This record gives sequence, structure tokens and C-alpha cells, in this order.
Amino acid sequence: METSKFDIADYLDSNETIAEYLNVLLEEGNESEIIAGIGHIAKAIGMTKIAEETGLSRPSLYKALSEGARPQFSTIMKILKAVGGQIRIAPISA
Repeated sequence: METSKFDIADYLDSNETIAEYLNVLLEEGNESEIIAGIGHIAKAIGMTKIAEETGLSRPSLYKALSEGARPQFSTIMKILKAVGGQIRIAPISA
């Protein structure tokens, strides 16, 4: 029996799933996990499409979303806009 490596990008197949995944990351993840998660979303949508919509090159995207990367906030915002996401703030309940 042959198994394949699990890739979350294979399951990010709707705007609702992507939004839920991103919300979980923002609530529970650390900075590295959030950046990696945005990378998974970009991969699911297509790096070429994201590159076109952000004006960033594909190599720049891969570098910005690689493990240990510390992309500029403006880069993250461009990518989120390209993947159809936005950040909303809700009060933390006591």
C-alpha cells in the first residue's frame, strides 16, 4: 500500500474552508504557524495567481512564506487580499 504525504493545501478548496483555517490559525497559532498557513492557502489557490494579484514574484512569495521567514506586514496584507481574506478584530471575552 502506497501512502502520500498529507498536504493541507489539498483540502483548502472553498472560500469558507480557507476562512475557517485562517481563523483557527489566527486564534491558536504562533507567528510561524500563521505565515506557514498563509503559504498553504496561497499554494491551494495557486502561487502564479497570487503573484499576479499581489505584484510580487513567485520566488518572492515562496521566500516570504517559507519556514522561519519574517515577511513585512504589507506583504502579508497583499497576500491576504489576493486570497480573498481579511483580518477582523473581535474583543477577547474575559
